[in-house]
Amino acid sequence: MKFFLDHDIPVEVAIVLRARGHDVVQLREVLPVTTPDGTVWTHIRASGRIIISCNRAHFLALATATEEYPGLIILNRRRTRQGEVAHILQLLAKAGEQGLANNINFA
Repeated sequence: MKFFLDHDIPVEVAIVLRARGHDVVQLREVLPVTTPDGTVWTHIRASGRIIISCNRAHFLALATATEEYPGLIILNRRRTRQGEVAHILQLLAKAGEQGLANNINFA
């Protein structure tokens, strides 16, 4: 699967997803960290990547106002990075690519 990690997603998530064979791009690799969320949203739609973000308010509003988008995963903060990674992996195992595409999911 193709993922785009917002600037607020821990690098550990990128490491684990890449190790499992996913195509992962982090915001800081392609855009300035200060890029407005609307511009980030346009970028992920054009690139066909599922975005993972902790920014619930802005990205939920963008997703509900958009008919088509690759997918949105809102990562809820946990006490540890391992907990955050574990919840992402559980979501991927449960939802699969079909459940993530064009949907809003929470991990």
